[in-house]
Amino acid sequence: MKKLLIIGLAAMLTAGCKGYLEEDTTGLLYGGNVLATQDGLESALTGAYRGLGNQWTYGFLHPSANAATIGSDDVTTHPASNKADWREFDQFNVSTTNQRSGAVYNGCYKAIQAANNVINNYTKTVGTKATIDIIAGEAFFIRGFSYYWLTRFYGNIPLVLAGEYSADLLTIKKSTPAEVYALIVEDLKKAETMLPNTRRDPGRPNAGSAKAFLADVYLTMAGWPLKQTDKYDLAAAKAKEVIDNRATYGFSLMPTFAAVFDNDPAVAIIPESVFQINGFTGGSGTANATYGNTTMPGEEGGWDDMFAELNFFKNFPEGPRKDATFRTQFGLGATTIPWQNSLTKHPYYKKWYIKGNIVTSSISLPSVMMRYPHVLTIYAEAKARGTGGPDQAAYDALNAVRLRGLPSGAKALSPGDGLTAAQFADAVVQERAWEFACERTRWFDLIRLEKVEEANAAKSPDDLQPIKPITKANYWFPLPYTDTSINPNL
Repeated sequence: MKKLLIIGLAAMLTAGCKGYLEEDTTGLLYGGNVLATQDGLESALTGAYRGLGNQWTYGFLHPSANAATIGSDDVTTHPASNKADWREFDQFNVSTTNQRSGAVYNGCYKAIQAANNVINNYTKTVGTKATIDIIAGEAFFIRGFSYYWLTRFYGNIPLVLAGEYSADLLTIKKSTPAEVYALIVEDLKKAETMLPNTRRDPGRPNAGSAKAFLADVYLTMAGWPLKQTDKYDLAAAKAKEVIDNRATYGFSLMPTFAAVFDNDPAVAIIPESVFQINGFTGGSGTANATYGNTTMPGEEGGWDDMFAELNFFKNFPEGPRKDATFRTQFGLGATTIPWQNSLTKHPYYKKWYIKGNIVTSSISLPSVMMRYPHVLTIYAEAKARGTGGPDQAAYDALNAVRLRGLPSGAKALSPGDGLTAAQFADAVVQERAWEFACERTRWFDLIRLEKVEEANAAKSPDDLQPIKPITKANYWFPLPYTDTSINPNL
């Protein structure tokens, strides 16, 4: 029987043999007709989510995605220790055997394979149509989301649409970013029409989530490598749709920046979360290992995996956002030391500390993949770069994010300040750097705006430096050896 029997097997050879040969059997489906039932379809969808969220080996419930984005100017890593994989990204020397790269790659393709099973079978599934459409809408979202991460990291990638094994997967060729983005847009457009306005639970997308990511995709398509500048207008329009209907989707800007990163395991979701991948300590490998040890200094029992770059910290505007972003005194008892006297001599990111300063390797907290301020800044930047330049709504969107981070009484920006459209857009990009520091955002902004070289040239000499001059070849990572070693077309 050609029908795939096990969720996860179809992508075995296209997403790395090693990861799949070590696959656990949690949530696997057996039987050729299982996807003909609503329960079977739901179980397949669960497999897609699991691809995005495995504690240590793949997905986004551990810091591998953070590691892959530290070529930006906001985050760095230890210059020695066991951080070789991290340093490869920070110094633009990524190898095909980098385990951090492979973790994101494998996780996304696991999610894609399971989503493909849903997408390719939901029209034949027996059950309640409204529920089946929601399941399919979530699958379209997950597939679009996963390919969005993959093409931004790797550029030309295998575009796998099958949910069943075929020998053709052994020789699949790479698709161009334009081809991949066409599918991403198609998937997210379907998701926004099929998903409800209210999430089924905190770890799932709703219609607003799909629209927000579609706006982000359009913003990215307008920059490098596609440079389809007509997409700025589409990004602004889609982001404005989310902003105007934020209450419908349950999105809002929290009153203080510190509250966003309270990181209380008892809180399932915050109002700013547009889409999150849930971590849960009661499951099998489902806790979130991005919090705690990985972002704490050695003085506090941490692993020194990632911390702030010196000039980024130095240039960060003073105010409540800076206070809530960085940890500058280390020590969990009565005695503390300033960061200047620490082992690494760097400030650390408070954003990933657990409430109560709990020292642990993982916790029941989500990886928030997009916050509502992303939507506000997408609109502001896209409107500035698109037709007509920034309007009052663009200024309002930027000010909502900006003023929350500054001391009380800070002056709002206004059209009367005389900024050109380009200057306003640059101000938005810089605001995104401050707002989303160490949130896997800055790297992608630098890539699409072709500012990676400029940002790295401004590094402190006391931070890790690129091993060789940065070129556009460094904007994408090499595909993992687990794939290229068995497929000559990759």
